[in-house]
Amino acid sequence: MNYHTFASESVCAGHPDKICDQISDAIVDEAIKIEKHSRIAVETLVTENQVVIAGEVTCPQPLPFEKIARKKIQELGYTKDEYHFSDASPVTVFVHQQSPDIAVGVNTGGAGDQGMMFGYAVNETPEFMPLPIALAHALAEKMDVLKTSSLAYLRPDGKTEVTVKYENGKPVGVETIVLACPHDPVVEKTQVLDDLYLHAVLPVLESFSLSKIEKSQLILNGTGRWEIGGPSSDTGVTGRKIIVDTYGGMGRVGGGCFSGKDVTKVDRASAYATRYLAKNIVASGLAQRCEVQVAYVIGYKDPIAKAIETFGTETAPIKTIEDYAWSLLDLSVQGIVEGLDLLRPIYSKTARYGHFGHAEYPWEKLALR
Repeated sequence: MNYHTFASESVCAGHPDKICDQISDAIVDEAIKIEKHSRIAVETLVTENQVVIAGEVTCPQPLPFEKIARKKIQELGYTKDEYHFSDASPVTVFVHQQSPDIAVGVNTGGAGDQGMMFGYAVNETPEFMPLPIALAHALAEKMDVLKTSSLAYLRPDGKTEVTVKYENGKPVGVETIVLACPHDPVVEKTQVLDDLYLHAVLPVLESFSLSKIEKSQLILNGTGRWEIGGPSSDTGVTGRKIIVDTYGGMGRVGGGCFSGKDVTKVDRASAYATRYLAKNIVASGLAQRCEVQVAYVIGYKDPIAKAIETFGTETAPIKTIEDYAWSLLDLSVQGIVEGLDLLRPIYSKTARYGHFGHAEYPWEKLALR
């Protein structure tokens, strides 16, 4: 990697797009609880005092879409009228069954769509994630924790951005941190900056064994003022944060978003599979940096293409790395679903702080040689 600096961003769980991702994935989870082979392709839109759910669901029992949405919105802290969006906002539902033209291919084990997917891993963190996105996620999560504890004046929504300095392709320190978070206007911005520096920035940097930055390297709320966040100030839609969901821009992104889709959709399942392969290649010491690509056709069981890139960091012949990777997991749709045990209601949680780098997810497990 030839960048001298690299920046990545994350968003808090209450960001409008993430509200949508979490509602859509809560619907996925609910359908899987009823019938693990349910088919789901659902998107959510939120705006000022409005929620819209649309898509296709095939499930033996009707789903309580409105109830699912309201519960998730409440969990995210949107319970006050002053936010102009809350768990009492109107919910409109436009959902029908999956197209039979798609089902005819998926029912026989084929992919639910065409496309190419990428998985990525690098030895910059213990989780084999790029450092910039790992830091951005950690800061977003830390701000969310503070909202429900010592800094209750912070409000739902928020964003983070971290710029990391690199030398010879290796991270050597943090140059700048950007935090954006709405807050009660009775608290001065200077106090918010001091509190977030002390209670978010410094602890997160320490947890990564990084040197602290000066307060002058922290930017808070770039316009100078942010009181009301959420859908009343920025409309949200499922699937708009795919870079946040993956590798912060350091790895390629293919296919479509993950949230709101069952795992017959290779956009989701194969992105998890390729991350699993890339992570195991790096964790096994076969490369310092790795990207895995696959491509599928709707209705076909197996990928029509697969490839591995190690960016010149490999420690073994590429053929050896390929043989190792392709032996780890059957990359047919059924092979991925069964090999990674994906037919479980685990997806609502994936829709916050990224889909990768969290040890509890099955695609993050190690199968070292």
